[in-house]
Amino acid sequence: MSWLLFIDESGQDQRESPYEVLAGVAIEDRQLWPLIQAIGEAQEVFFGVRRYQQRGDEAKGRKILKRKTYRLANKHSQFNHTERCKRALYAFQNGSSASWIDQSALAQAKLAYVEWVLKLCQDHYCKAFASIIPKSAQRPESHLNPIKSTNILRKDYTYLFERFHHFLYVRQLSQMGIVVFDELEKSQSHLLIRQMESYFIRSKKGRKRSKLVIPEPMFVHSDLTTIIQVADLVAYIISWGVKLPKMTESRRDELGPLADEVLKLQYHNRTPKGYDTWGFKLITSLIPKQRT
Repeated sequence: MSWLLFIDESGQDQRESPYEVLAGVAIEDRQLWPLIQAIGEAQEVFFGVRRYQQRGDEAKGRKILKRKTYRLANKHSQFNHTERCKRALYAFQNGSSASWIDQSALAQAKLAYVEWVLKLCQDHYCKAFASIIPKSAQRPESHLNPIKSTNILRKDYTYLFERFHHFLYVRQLSQMGIVVFDELEKSQSHLLIRQMESYFIRSKKGRKRSKLVIPEPMFVHSDLTTIIQVADLVAYIISWGVKLPKMTESRRDELGPLADEVLKLQYHNRTPKGYDTWGFKLITSLIPKQRT
């Protein structure tokens, strides 16, 4: 048996997003297909069609949870489920030509769908991990200029793998971890593979963690992979809605209920001596330390 860690990012443009987030959603292999099926069924329940599986559409956070969605959702009182589904399907099929009432129903359906998906993840024992980077974080030159990229794995990735390894280790079931990324541009994918290989093979901590985390990642298309889309939603909600200690940027209050659901997914372990390890980590500097 194994655990798959699906990874996606949010806020990499470092413009509007208050935080840059690298997020991972871990799920045990035997739970993966049941969760994918449940999410597909949820799409039919809320939209009347599996819009994010059959129509080449993605449930990306910046699309489905943008401020406009909340404004539209609040333009009309809550529809009952049957009417909301009927109007949401009509709005989806007719786009901007649909009435504002139908668009309001679609917006309500989107928000209900995301909340339901996060609850499904809880029901299927998913665990969430995240490296959270403020705009003010110190960054190495290679992070700012891709031309000067090196074989040193970015600090946000090492923190994410550290916590994923910790999660696998404390379970003491010898279950391996498989890393799955949203596909990058090919040269970037090759660079990430080299960086992961360098970390897991050439550093002492990496070699230790490679006993549980397979060093070579898999790459998938996000529009074809349901759980990558879930990781994107988690990353977006963390960037805009989660408020942890020392996170000083203001959040979007309307995302609060969804942020609470994401926090329920966060990995947490407490030792008998009371030491806590959390899956979410705020990183104030990306400058790598001397590798050991």
